[in-house]
Amino acid sequence: MKIKKNKKGFELQNLYGFVLMLVMIGLIIGVGVLILDKFAATSNLSNATIEALNDTRDAITPIASTWLTLIVTIVVLAIILTIVIRSFAVKGR
Repeated sequence: MKIKKNKKGFELQNLYGFVLMLVMIGLIIGVGVLILDKFAATSNLSNATIEALNDTRDAITPIASTWLTLIVTIVVLAIILTIVIRSFAVKGR
């Protein structure tokens, strides 16, 4: 992440790209879960295949609700910490 200092303070250059990446990962996971649901609803599949698809879907679902929010929280805290540390470093000079 680049933090550029200008006359008004600090500017975060790559925050848009990071947010876009998280949205795309969420969309891909969501579409994947929907595809697994629709594929499991197909009547030509055996019970073992349907059970395997449901297990896969159940394993993927917590990623969107648990891990993505944890990653976002850590990145936001890292950005805030970087801004605070750099502001103190500039005042010390």
